[in-house]
Amino acid sequence: MTETVAIIGAGLIGRSWSVLFARAGHAVQVWDADPGVLARFKDDMTTLCDTLVDERLLEDRDGTLARIRTCPTLKAAVSNVGFVQENGPEKVEVKQALFAELDAATPPDAIIASSTSAIVASRFTEALAHRGRCLVGHPVNPPHLVPVVELCPAPWTTTTTMDRAEAIYAAIGQVPVRMARERDGFVLNRLQGALLAEALRLLDEGVVSVAGLDATIKDGLGLRWALMGPIETIDLNAPGGIVDYASRYGGFYARLAEEPAGPQVFSVDIAEKIAATWPQDRSPDAIRARQDSRDKRLAALRRHLSADHI
Repeated sequence: MTETVAIIGAGLIGRSWSVLFARAGHAVQVWDADPGVLARFKDDMTTLCDTLVDERLLEDRDGTLARIRTCPTLKAAVSNVGFVQENGPEKVEVKQALFAELDAATPPDAIIASSTSAIVASRFTEALAHRGRCLVGHPVNPPHLVPVVELCPAPWTTTTTMDRAEAIYAAIGQVPVRMARERDGFVLNRLQGALLAEALRLLDEGVVSVAGLDATIKDGLGLRWALMGPIETIDLNAPGGIVDYASRYGGFYARLAEEPAGPQVFSVDIAEKIAATWPQDRSPDAIRARQDSRDKRLAALRRHLSADHI
């Protein structure tokens, strides 16, 4: 039986979650603190659903849209739900206040998941009366095209909560990755951060151009990573598998690890230096057009990777 789902925060991530849950048959109740966002929400969802139909990722457009409705208050959005997906600002004090309100307004057995990409749940759920039903359900942008969702528990999140959340996300077509305990950045952003730090260092040192660095991933590592993760990659990159790979290349990688890029590579000064060598139109309209182009290519890749012959 499908549960009624509340989407709290109706921006880019909230819209993606709304269509994912509604496409899977859930009734979806949406609220946002900004009345202007709610006023635009129906048109935004229609556009998103039309795009998914064009990309052959949505069949029941009208049914999906009919299962989504906006609510005038947070209390109205969550009063009868079994699952809440929160998508508020990335500020711990905002999430503390929001989760306190959610904990008081929702049925006590409803799961409350946060889409936060950087704040562990223990920082905003510790004082809650029903804190055991709270967790992080961190998606990748855009969630309707990139299916992984990281499930990160607080120390008090119950196993039942994790099991239910994992089943719900899997049932709507996402790929839940279950963490055993909290780590800042979860899994994806820790991996992304390590790669990004080295990329920024190489660019700052003038070792390679932006185009060359991005090509190394896009036309190199990224092609393999579309099919398998880094551990399976190295398991296939030596005749004897992962242990053989470690014996062959472990010393080399150990030497690299002794020279970390350091926090200075994430400075605005270095970002400005890199941007100056890589001219792009970064106006909001141009960024949005590039995002739309990215999403169309992601949709095509998603279809390809989902084909029976893969």
